[in-house]
Amino acid sequence: MILIRNATALEFDPPRIRPGVDIVIDGDSIKAVGTQAETAAALSGGKPDKVIEADGRLVYPGIVCSHHHYYSGLARGIMARIGPTPDFVSVLKNLWWRLDRAVTEESLYASAMVCNLDAIRAGTTAVIDHHASPGFIAGSLDTLRRAFETVGIRGASCYEVTDRHGRADMLAGVQENIDFARRIDAAKADGSWSGLFECHVGGHAPFTLPQEGLEAIAEALRTTGRGLHLHVAEGAFDVSHSHLIYGSDIVPRLDRHGLLDSRTILAHAIFLNAEEIELLNQRDVFLVHNARSNMNNGVGYNSRLPQYRNVALGSDGIGGDMFTELKHAYFKHKDAHGPWWPPDFLKALAAGNRILERNFDARFGRLEPGYRADIVIADYDPPTPLLADNVAGHLVFGMDASITRSVIINGKLVYEEREFPFDTAEIYRDARQQAEQLWQRIDEIQP
Repeated sequence: MILIRNATALEFDPPRIRPGVDIVIDGDSIKAVGTQAETAAALSGGKPDKVIEADGRLVYPGIVCSHHHYYSGLARGIMARIGPTPDFVSVLKNLWWRLDRAVTEESLYASAMVCNLDAIRAGTTAVIDHHASPGFIAGSLDTLRRAFETVGIRGASCYEVTDRHGRADMLAGVQENIDFARRIDAAKADGSWSGLFECHVGGHAPFTLPQEGLEAIAEALRTTGRGLHLHVAEGAFDVSHSHLIYGSDIVPRLDRHGLLDSRTILAHAIFLNAEEIELLNQRDVFLVHNARSNMNNGVGYNSRLPQYRNVALGSDGIGGDMFTELKHAYFKHKDAHGPWWPPDFLKALAAGNRILERNFDARFGRLEPGYRADIVIADYDPPTPLLADNVAGHLVFGMDASITRSVIINGKLVYEEREFPFDTAEIYRDARQQAEQLWQRIDEIQP
């Protein structure tokens, strides 16, 4: 049992601030939040195993990155011959589709480990990953799970089904999703599941998924009971391809295969029309907006964000720092003369917890009894009054990832006083070695 004493409890959606409260954590969940009297009742005469003196510091529910690519963690500062990238398809062919082909089991684990460390340091307690490694399909999701559980961070992943490398690899990707979901279910049944890692059924994008691919994904969704995680209309080519080959907008095509429901996550969706958005809203689908990635790839701006019922924020492989992602999302929106203000983007950031709830069958995102104990303790001395009505303004214009002091995930202290409970030096040494080898392999792969 953990007691956090004298915290300033901060919540994001709806915004709320409560100074001078204690938080009691029992197992993987919050047991009590409130006064000293409530704390005493929760402890029932016993002593907590760990007491954390918050001394008035901010304590808030963990932040979620709702779309990431952990296989890209070793691309930072990449030194490989990428070639010309005049458009988005060229970026995919010359960089990312060569990089994912170069991924091995060893490089994936190293990449995932450093991504996890970076996320926790930024106060990100859960990451929804989307994975691709055509040279290492079977068992790749187990490698990711091992990295998540080693560090103690919550997350989910899936394998990106695609026909880029032929029918056999496409079907192998479907099978990896099914097999991994079955292993998760078996772990739940026998009591060995850590409670930290779940899964989706993944697909790359509609333009690399023929009818057989969508049919196989639909069957995988029915077999596993999971949701779809897919890139959609990240580039205009995806839309043009759907019209040319299938004579259809993208979203109706997906819907005809029964792929859209409340567990579906669609990333980007920059070029969908109003009718498609309405259909997604009817199906209760989540859009994940990735502002930095969209700008980096020059694919355009999603001016229709306010039309979506469910919007969350992700990084699309550009790290786990969601403070920075929030700021870029807001400032790009205002630069495009959008109508949203900081509270709208804070709501989108907090919505990642709703995605977790749809996948983990638990409650997330509040400091209340019964909610999962994914919690951040932060150093932020506000230069102006910090109020429920201006929390979003403080996040956009003041706070950043450096305020993260300690992190609790699933009731366990995984980062204390800006230190991990294990030596990270070897992790980073291994990552640097794996990165050099990965870059060399990229140079050996033709687009």
